[in-house]
Amino acid sequence: MFDAVRNNKRVVQAFLVLITLPFAFFGVESYVRNAGGGDDVAKVGKTKISLQEFQRAYREQQERLRGTLGANFDAKMFDTPEARLSVVNGLIDQRLLLVEAAKNHLYASDAQLAQVITRIPALQENGKFSQAKYEEALRAQNLTVAGFEAQLRQDLTLQQIVGAVADSGLVAKAQAAQVLRIQLENREVASYLINLASVASKIKVDDAAARQYYDSNAAQFQLPEQVKAEYVVLSADALKGQSSVSDADVKAWYDSHQDRYQQPEERRASHILVMVDAAAPAADKDKAKAKAQALLAEVKANPGKFAEIAKKDSQDPGSAANGGDLGFFAKGAMVKPFEDAVFSLKEGEVSGVVQSDFGYHIIKLTGIKPGKVKSFESVKGEIEAELKAQSAGRKYAEAAENFSNLVYEQSDSLKPAADKYKLAIQTTGWLSKGAAAAGAAQAATPANPKVLEALFSNDALKDKRNTAAIEVAPNTLVAARVVEHKPAAQRPFDEVKAAIVERLTRQEEQKLVKQEGDAQLAKLQSGDDKVAWSPVKSVSRMTAAQLSREAAQAIFKADVKKLPAYVGVELPGNGYGLFKITKVERPEKVEDAQVKGLQEQYAQFAAQQDTAAYLSALRKKYSVEINKSALETKER
Repeated sequence: MFDAVRNNKRVVQAFLVLITLPFAFFGVESYVRNAGGGDDVAKVGKTKISLQEFQRAYREQQERLRGTLGANFDAKMFDTPEARLSVVNGLIDQRLLLVEAAKNHLYASDAQLAQVITRIPALQENGKFSQAKYEEALRAQNLTVAGFEAQLRQDLTLQQIVGAVADSGLVAKAQAAQVLRIQLENREVASYLINLASVASKIKVDDAAARQYYDSNAAQFQLPEQVKAEYVVLSADALKGQSSVSDADVKAWYDSHQDRYQQPEERRASHILVMVDAAAPAADKDKAKAKAQALLAEVKANPGKFAEIAKKDSQDPGSAANGGDLGFFAKGAMVKPFEDAVFSLKEGEVSGVVQSDFGYHIIKLTGIKPGKVKSFESVKGEIEAELKAQSAGRKYAEAAENFSNLVYEQSDSLKPAADKYKLAIQTTGWLSKGAAAAGAAQAATPANPKVLEALFSNDALKDKRNTAAIEVAPNTLVAARVVEHKPAAQRPFDEVKAAIVERLTRQEEQKLVKQEGDAQLAKLQSGDDKVAWSPVKSVSRMTAAQLSREAAQAIFKADVKKLPAYVGVELPGNGYGLFKITKVERPEKVEDAQVKGLQEQYAQFAAQQDTAAYLSALRKKYSVEINKSALETKER
């Protein structure tokens, strides 16, 4: 089953995104209110999807989406029954797959879980898995080992079942080749542009027309409501700078956590490999083994020529050129049969023939680095930083509630909270209502959507109170207050008159060039070709980026049964384009590599359809109930 996952990683990832992405797109707060049918948002078979599950998934995904969309993110636009139903359907699809996986006894084993975790680059040190880094990374995300591994096990289980479906997404080579020939079709095209400048002298927009447009489109000329604000940020990072750790504390930690600083024994080995696939027929394996035994005999007869023999006969492309040398490695870095052999040898000793999934090996142990404990000096800085982070985390947990109470109870100033926690009071420029942060860099400022919404509330604007302390990121609270306010206002006509005249002029010019272009196209199609065409260019669907979208669509939609063929199309902002197609060439043969690439793309599309059909079948197999009242409620 995991072969299907490994062989279809891109497809599997796409499906997992399809299953989980709906969590991110829509608000969850609506579920906190009068759900009507109880606390569960849906039921799948005998299992329930609780409000808490939904909230947790939403919070995690919302932050990722906010970071991705930046200023385009607006939670309010998704607060509709249809949007909320989409979220619930995403959760249901995930649960259906998990229920089906359980019924078919599909699960990720401890070995598979360990394999994934130990290969995460961020959790490695000097190329080897680091338990200390693993635990530190989880702490930074406020996760426990048990919780993280349970979630990962679930994700891997989903990959198994999704991978099996993805394996069915196949596209015939002939079909892909035909589509590729169409994509690579070349059309030789000449062009002629009737540009806007050619009709500019015929257009005159008077003040009356500009005023009429201004009056009819008043909303376009609104200056949004704006505020200037001051704010303070309470975060674990800020408190970390206020934390100090003594050398005695650092040394005590080091002494009591010696196991974290152990450097395991490492061994250096060289090998000669005779490759054979693990699934190869027995005859092929026997042949490879016989060759390995012959090479072993040659090594025993000439022990000093191991490297020379490896260069000549080893089939490992990564080490053969280096005489079979694999460098130093610790346990866990190699496949088990190979590792067992290496760690059973004495230095300078040569193994017998060792079989692994890669084939047959002859191994020579060339070095041993005994295990040792890292020195205190080498890890002192790391420990100090970790202890400061822990101290800051504790201080933040203790301070968060008091900070929130302080900005609420002394709502006419941020100074008491700033003084108590040694925080700087910062100020903003003008902030517009509804304008979100342009990316995660502004997450801890009033440009954060949550803080911005609070600043434009009645409490902050009319009553001049501090906002509540708002969590804008893990271990980060922001409180702000308005210091200056500008109501929404209409921009004066004289201020925008020139821009309106320019816009109306462009519109009239575009209308006029279209009239001229349509008339010229009719002449061309009737056989009257007196146009000063540009030099002919060869274009294909693969190279159409050199054309505007409108031009490319017109050229490749044109009927080319009779040549030359003529088409015309509006080119907004530029004028009107006329195109003369004089020749069409479609390749008879295409390269196999290109066909294979296209097959993979279409296989993903086909697999997506298969997955949709599979999920539809699961919905019929297991009863699915949705709490409709939860979808209809409005946010408090």
